Amino acid sequence: MKFLVTVALALALLTLESVFVQQAGLVLGRVDVTVVLVAFLALRASLTEGACSAFAVGYLLDLMSGQPTGLFTFLAVFTFLVGRLVASFVDVRGPVAFALFAMGADLGHALLATFFTWLTVKEGSTALLFAGMPVQLALTGVAALLLFPLFKRFEVAQERPVGMLR
Repeated sequence: MKFLVTVALALALLTLESVFVQQAGLVLGRVDVTVVLVAFLALRASLTEGACSAFAVGYLLDLMSGQPTGLFTFLAVFTFLVGRLVASFVDVRGPVAFALFAMGADLGHALLATFFTWLTVKEGSTALLFAGMPVQLALTGVAALLLFPLFKRFEVAQERPVGMLR
């Protein structure tokens, strides 16, 4: 996927995620659509395009989350790089394999985000963050199953030469 398409898709998915979380009344969990997008980039994008796109996706999440600035930007690029490394060892072709891959990426992302939040926040407990993690992983897996065909469609549309448009 190209950079601008990825950024526009991330912005749309973050908007839908925030509306869904608010309407569903989720307090302990959320749908981590940005990690699903970064996981797909780790599987399909080139190193430069994927790292720049992951940076932009993480920055958008930073802007919309209210967490310490730079946390999700760093974690998105780190998740992309670790995802590229893991993708060299596993074969992820179908939607179920992609959902498992995205759930693994989300687990690492959530654990690191919880750790860094614990380091920077003076008061409060991170126990609530751990309590909501199973719900978050399950919702992210469902989102990955639903978004995989959409991501594949965008990928195919980007690969089509300009002269071949119908």
